[in-house]
Amino acid sequence: MSDKRKRKARGAMSREEREARSRLRQLILRDIGLLRGTLSVRQTVCGKPNCKCARGERHTSHVLVASHEGRPRQLYVPASLVPVVRQWIGEYRKMRELLEDLSIAHWDKIQRREV
Repeated sequence: MSDKRKRKARGAMSREEREARSRLRQLILRDIGLLRGTLSVRQTVCGKPNCKCARGERHTSHVLVASHEGRPRQLYVPASLVPVVRQWIGEYRKMRELLEDLSIAHWDKIQRREV
């Protein structure tokens, strides 16, 4: 594609579209993972008579929950990985929001017949 066509294409973008594309590009280029899912906290009782959970203090664990091909999947997340998993989920959510912003910008373009 020639430089002239690239410039024209950029110029045809709305400010919102340019900003969303720029933020999306920055997000993708960062060396941070992207993860779709929810981090769920589970509290369980092991059943051992002398354990803390027998006195009411439950065991806490984290589980990553996501659907895959229409079926729910769960994956135990060790405590040491919880901060990283939270960050990756947050990055994925930011990306999803930016894609939604782009979709709205394109919807508006079609509505205004500016495609």
